[in-house]
Amino acid sequence: MKLFLAFVSATLQSARDLAPIIIVIALFQLVVIDQPLPSWIGLLAGTAVIVAGLSFFIFGLEMGLFPLGESMAHAFVRKGSLTALILYAFALGFGTTVAEPALIAVTAEAADAAAETGHIAESQEARSGYALGMRLAVALSVGLAIVLGVIRILKGWRIHLFIITGYALVIVMTAFAPPEIIGIAYDSGGVTTSTITVPMVTALGVGLASSIRGRNPMTDGFGLIAFASLTPIIFVLAYGMFI
Repeated sequence: MKLFLAFVSATLQSARDLAPIIIVIALFQLVVIDQPLPSWIGLLAGTAVIVAGLSFFIFGLEMGLFPLGESMAHAFVRKGSLTALILYAFALGFGTTVAEPALIAVTAEAADAAAETGHIAESQEARSGYALGMRLAVALSVGLAIVLGVIRILKGWRIHLFIITGYALVIVMTAFAPPEIIGIAYDSGGVTTSTITVPMVTALGVGLASSIRGRNPMTDGFGLIAFASLTPIIFVLAYGMFI
């Protein structure tokens, strides 16, 4: 019964979160564009599927991924092995990013665009290689970002110093990077922090900060996502400059 009530709560939350989007689309379709909705049945069915999907996703996060991530962080602290923690942080960042559906889609589109503009050969092999190389570069950057974020939590370093330095480097690299890669690089910072990466990385940061004496989960536990958004921009800019 408790699980059922939790799922109902997640469903109501999903419906509430989707309501503004649905209202905006319907308002512009009916009032601004002045056209009837294509299919009420299809719209209602699609909305129901989205609400159900989001509900299951949120329910799964609360029941599984968040507790698992935090418990693993606690276990690493109790074990006292810095090497194991660093390896786990890198593997988590790399593994969740390389499997990120949004990243796969963006790199595939980038490869197609590069082939159409003549930057790479138009063969399927060249496109696949270009997309895979970019995916691996982004995944490597996120893995290193999570490692850096974990070290920051352990040492208690201030996050804004890293963020300011990182974006200063992005500005400098943007001035020298090929124009064709700049937009892709900036977008790569957003697609890496999506449905797969965010829950596990957030749980790791909060769990780690909660387990270490003198660390505050609110001020120290968050910020890993910021690192995971910043480093892909740097790595993809470098990928475009040197590959």
